[in-house]
Amino acid sequence: MPHPPAGRRGPGARALLASTLSVTTLLATAACSVRDEPRPRWFSASPSATGASPVGERSAGSGAGLTEAQAQASLITGADLGEPWGPTRGASTWRDGLLKATTRDRDCQRLLDALYTEEFFGVPAGPRATAAFDAADTDAQLRYQVAAHPPADVDRTLAWLKSLPGKCGEFTATTTRGGVQAVQVSDMPLPPVGDARQALRVTLAGETEEGELTYLTMDLAAVRVGEEAITLTHAGLDEVHEEVTQQTAELGAQRLTEITKQGRAQI
Repeated sequence: MPHPPAGRRGPGARALLASTLSVTTLLATAACSVRDEPRPRWFSASPSATGASPVGERSAGSGAGLTEAQAQASLITGADLGEPWGPTRGASTWRDGLLKATTRDRDCQRLLDALYTEEFFGVPAGPRATAAFDAADTDAQLRYQVAAHPPADVDRTLAWLKSLPGKCGEFTATTTRGGVQAVQVSDMPLPPVGDARQALRVTLAGETEEGELTYLTMDLAAVRVGEEAITLTHAGLDEVHEEVTQQTAELGAQRLTEITKQGRAQI
């Protein structure tokens, strides 16, 4: 199998599925680059996911949580990300094509479901705001959400996410269309921001119904800042740079911390 040329990174590679290969072998094979193969277009023109999704100005019992306007103001913007990032053109169809899948292990299934819905902490206890962006050069997508959740619930979910590289380090999943995905879950370090945090890198190696090879990389970062939680996903079929995930989470946590302090000062 050809190796990536000098200067080109492995996440842009494709996987060659073979039923006789183990998950480990399959994922290793997927890291090899196949530059001359056409890339499938996993893209739909569904409505943008940007903007605030209010769940009320403040819910009862949420204490000094953010208002809807404050949640919106705490979002990452296109100006923060810079080029090549811009407003999303719609949800990528790999969400249905690859993430809508089943596996036997309960924890691994819960992870797949959460990656598909991007609802890791359940129904918010207060306002929620969301922004989504596309990278023009790689078709990667980044979705950033701020929502109010009980701190104890968030911390339990973060502990569960931390356990997943041990519980679901490598497994296989079957998509709704019958395709087999080899999945690998690994820990990703985050800067020491917020009150609690956890990040993962999830890779799925497989092929489409037409036999086109795919290699999806999806970063997940979650940070708790007081009574608010940041959820960040960064995914694509080409290069997905983990430093983008880490820096976005760091900047977002710093902004949310500052806005939270401002909100307390106004009370």
